[in-house]
Amino acid sequence: MTTMPTRRLGGLQVSAIGLGEMPLSLAGRPDEAQAVRTIHAALDAGVTLIDTADSYCRDQSDFGHGEGLVARALAAWNGDRDRVLVATKGGHTRPGGAWELDGRPEYLRQACEASLKRLGVEAIGLYQFHRPDPRVPFIESVGALAELRAAGKIRLVGLSNVSIDQIGQARDLIEVASVQNEFSPRFRRSEGELVWCAANRIAFLPWSPLGGIGRGRDLGGRHRAFAEVADAHGVSPQQVALAWELAKGPVVIPIPGSSRPETILDSVAAASLRLGADELARLDRI
Repeated sequence: MTTMPTRRLGGLQVSAIGLGEMPLSLAGRPDEAQAVRTIHAALDAGVTLIDTADSYCRDQSDFGHGEGLVARALAAWNGDRDRVLVATKGGHTRPGGAWELDGRPEYLRQACEASLKRLGVEAIGLYQFHRPDPRVPFIESVGALAELRAAGKIRLVGLSNVSIDQIGQARDLIEVASVQNEFSPRFRRSEGELVWCAANRIAFLPWSPLGGIGRGRDLGGRHRAFAEVADAHGVSPQQVALAWELAKGPVVIPIPGSSRPETILDSVAAASLRLGADELARLDRI
């Protein structure tokens, strides 16, 4: 395994860049052999954080595909699996390929048990509530995760797609190790949560850090400054975007998705890219 810069997540040291598994499981995903090669490339490059979810699949008939894929890829890898933190999420369902919500405590307990079996572990390293369900009091959903941690089913608790107020509510009940909200050059509305997490030493995991599946190429067009800074450094605009996010604070751990070994290796290289203060200010202004 290659050594790469690390960051703290709930008392653990993980790679500064993680792997977002979602593109390997949704419709249009690569075949399993390529998916496994992509995961192995990330691990061999020093990635020690893999982010997945039970709902990363084509539809409900395929539910749990992402977790099963990660488990099979890790089982076939000859590196030190104990160094890898697998993060998964519960709270979404996928009827007909739609993204529906179920934040009921009984459902989250059931979802966690199923994730444990698919991942083949006794305890999940990081379990995240995928998205608040407006039909269920938020604190009741978080309470289910607190119970699961007390029972030894999960080690660390995370939240996804949440506001600062919701993070505060959850912290009254349990220690929150991470927050996973969307953040990228094209989506910056969660910068307030990022800043709050930095002030409170909570890991912030931007999802879709390159703008979403297939949108990384926009960094060479709509967000031209990222391409211009990339040209100056002789790297890809995607690397510049990730390096810009890393510079937002020591709690930021981007989790770019990838469907090919080549693209995850390019993303991983961003952990060593240093941008100047003027460059960062220019990118902030876009």
